[in-house]
Amino acid sequence: MKTMVLLYDTSCIYEIVILNYFLNATGKEMIFVSPEGNPVMATEGYRIEAEDRLDHVNPGDVELLIIPGGDITQIDTPEVWEYLKNVHDSNGRIAAICAGVDVLEHAGLLEDAESIHSCEKDVVTSHRITTSRANGYVDFAIEVAKQMELFEDEADLQETIAFWREFQRVE
Repeated sequence: MKTMVLLYDTSCIYEIVILNYFLNATGKEMIFVSPEGNPVMATEGYRIEAEDRLDHVNPGDVELLIIPGGDITQIDTPEVWEYLKNVHDSNGRIAAICAGVDVLEHAGLLEDAESIHSCEKDVVTSHRITTSRANGYVDFAIEVAKQMELFEDEADLQETIAFWREFQRVE
């Protein structure tokens, strides 16, 4: 199973970098895709090479699909909406932050799910979909990592929270 990051021009990489770190550190196979398989220019000025086109990855092989925020014009399309529905229908998880959540709403995936659009929380998981406000990127990373069962145990989770959220030194 693959963990996939959907990139597009203006993707806000800072919103997903901690989550990507957690996934990489725990050995998850990650693939970076874009709608056309082209390189993208992130909001932060990074040029990122997509490894493949979105539609070249079988939705049934996607364990987790991550959608960062940014100007979603390139990915807020019927083709992407259909792909997202197929990932969800195949029991894959979807995690979106900031404007990435709007793509899920436009795809109709939030109709029966609690999300940041339907409540005042900063991060919400419902029906295998995690949504987050942009400034919730640390909690977003921790929540998705919990959903993916990346923590060894409760002590590992608490150490991660202490380091990333509470800025405590971990010995």
